[in-house]
Formats: sequence, structure tokens, C-alpha cells
Amino acid sequence: MTDTPTLLALDRAHVWHPYGPMPGTAQPYLVESAAGVRLRLAEPAGGHRELIDGMSSWWAAVHGYNHPVLNEAIQQQLGRMSHVMFGGLTHEPAVRLAATLVDITPEPLRHVFLSDSGSVAVEVAMKMCLQYWQSIGRPAKQRLLTWRGGYHGDTFHPMSVCDPEGGMHQLWGGVLPRQLFAGEPPAGFDEQVDPQYAAELAELIERHADELAAVIVEPVVQGAGGMRFHSPGYLRLLRELCDRHGVLLVFDEIATGFGRSGALFAADHAGVSPDVMCLGKALTGGYLSMAATLCTSEVADGISRGEVPVLAHGPTFMGNPLASAVANASIELLLGQDWQGEVKRIETGLLDSLAGAAELPGVADVRVLGAIGVVQLDHPVNMAAATEAAAREGVWLRPFRDLIYTMPPYVTGGEDLARIGAAVRAAALAG
Repeated sequence: MTDTPTLLALDRAHVWHPYGPMPGTAQPYLVESAAGVRLRLAEPAGGHRELIDGMSSWWAAVHGYNHPVLNEAIQQQLGRMSHVMFGGLTHEPAVRLAATLVDITPEPLRHVFLSDSGSVAVEVAMKMCLQYWQSIGRPAKQRLLTWRGGYHGDTFHPMSVCDPEGGMHQLWGGVLPRQLFAGEPPAGFDEQVDPQYAAELAELIERHADELAAVIVEPVVQGAGGMRFHSPGYLRLLRELCDRHGVLLVFDEIATGFGRSGALFAADHAGVSPDVMCLGKALTGGYLSMAATLCTSEVADGISRGEVPVLAHGPTFMGNPLASAVANASIELLLGQDWQGEVKRIETGLLDSLAGAAELPGVADVRVLGAIGVVQLDHPVNMAAATEAAAREGVWLRPFRDLIYTMPPYVTGGEDLARIGAAVRAAALAG
């Protein structure tokens, strides 16, 4: 087995990590194994230590690690087949998964396109909307509208609907499609809809309706664009405006799907359904990369009536049997327990453990919704210092911008939630 210093040296020389330079300037932690909510690290000087994972591996590992039910699903499927192309072939795990997603998502979402990452799911959603209007004889409807503060992925077309100023993609502003942006939705999950903002949103959609293919937003929780929460009332407003002006509505639920916000899907808080919905991250319980784009029969039928009556998209690993099997097991595991009670328990634990954070120097805001806890600073975070401070408390966190936040697995216990809260406070002080 290669020793830890050698592995870290090879990593620095050859491995390009997300949102980092090449070669890297910060040494990553070397994870040797993971179980439950703990990551077991191999230390450069020898020995090991464990960190509680406060991030669910970028919000995906909702059941924790090395779960026997999910392991068994992978192993059983592996004995049958690990992969088969999805063009011209199908298989039970993918068919079951599509049927389950249709059953648990809001009506009238009826059709499922499987892909291999959240960003691609958004690409597919945008392509669906553009092709729908092209197919029914409205080719001028080519633009998308969103609100500021959003994030929808790092592939090319999704970058165009990420926040053009506060996001990570300013470098590409000159070559991305020019989309339309409303202001950030007013903050506060429990706040009433602001009449002035609602009027501005209505005016913008009405004025551009003839060129708008769709409105795309992250419902209730804006994730990597700023970890902001907004009222479900704005989703009801968007549904009404899109219906009134003949514009499709897309909800990007990649981060919020499968219970993270306290509802199975964030759209459920508003009691509305989009025309297209994107899912990912927790879809497979964090085991394998997989995503899904769902749409209504109206969208699918419109595309099918077009000059090109197919959606010209087909990822090589589309509908991968291993990913489909573990996704089925993960959804069954989630729905077979009191997931709402568990998420509520985590929400209560985070509220308790972060209660004093608002009084710390440099803290601008503290907010909690479902299994999401956020401490926002009044300055950019020192990511290295904040990360190390959390690690000294025995917790893995990944701060960014001016945010120190946590999205723990749903199986995180009370003592571990308290430690996560202590780590967030320590990171805020250090950052």
C-alpha cells in the first residue's frame, strides 16, 4: 500500500481538484475509509483520525457511508450487470427508478430522462425547453430568465443562468448565451411575498414573454450561489406568471430534492409543480453519480411533434444499472422511515448548536432550514483557516465565499450535531 506522504505528493503533482489551481496550493485530507457519518483520515506523519462529515459529500450522502442496505443493492446488481447501453436497450432498475420518480414528484411530471450529473440534468432541461418551442413553431423563444444569487452547474449552458456577478463564472461572461436576470428573491423562508419585487418580476416576464423559453430557479434554497432561503410564495408567483404568459417553468432541485429542506421536494412547500424538474446529488444516496430530468407530457409531446421529433441527447452511462439500483434502494430506504422527523430533528439540533453564533465577531447572519445550517460572515472566509479550525473540532466542513455551512447526513446523531455546531462556530472565529 502506498504511504500517505507519497500519495499526497502524487496528488499535488497530478490531480486537479475542484475550484483549485494546478498544482494545488492547499494539501487535501486523505480519506482512507468512511462509515456512518465519519471519514477516517490517513495522517501524513502516520496514524489516523476521524472527522464527522458535516457536508454529506456535497449534500449527497444523506444516509451516511457504508450503509448495509445500499451496499447490498450495489452488490446484487453487480452480480447481474454493471452497465449496458441505454440506446435500444432497457433494464429493470432504470424502469423502476423512472416509475418511482414519477410517483413521488409533483403531478403532472410524467417522463424521466436519466443522465450522469446534475449539471447535465440542467443542460437537458434547458435543451428540452428550447426544443419544445422550436418544435411547436415558436423558434424566437430562445432565452431563459432566472433570478440573481443562483447556481445551476459548471457546464456551458447552465453557467449562463448562474449569477453573472456574484457567481463563479464571470470569466465566461463574454461567450455565454445572454440570459435575463431578475433581482435576488427577498430573503426569508417565513416572509410574505414582497409586492414590489413581485411587480418587478411580473413586469420582466411579461415584457420578454415572446423571447422567453423558460424561467429556471432553485426553489426555496439557493445553494452554491449563496445558501439563501426564500419564501415558497415566490414559486407560486412564478407558476402563475409562467402560465399567464406562455413560459415554461423549471425547478432545479438537485440540492433540495429528497428531503433536505424539510419537504420531499422544495416545490412541495409551495404546492406547485414545474414543467421540468432536475434531480441529482442525493438521488443515489451519494454512492454513484446520477441525475434525472423530469418533464410533463405537454413538453414531451411538443418535442415529439417537431421536425426533429427526438431529444438529441444520450450520455454513454445513461440509466447505468448500478446507479439505478442504488438509487432505488436509497429512495426506498428514505421513504421507508420517518425522514421528515429525522430532518426536523436535525433542524432542531442545528438551531440549538448554532444559537450563539450570531453573537460572534464578524458574523452577519445565522439561518437554518431543514437539514441546512448557515453562518454568513461579513467578510470573505479564510477557507484554509476555517477548514482547519473545524477539523480540530473533529468535523469536516467546506466553507466558501462568506459562508460557513453544514448539510449533515440525515443519520447524524445529537452529540455529533452539537460537535458540528461547535465546529461551525470555531470556523467562523478562525475565518
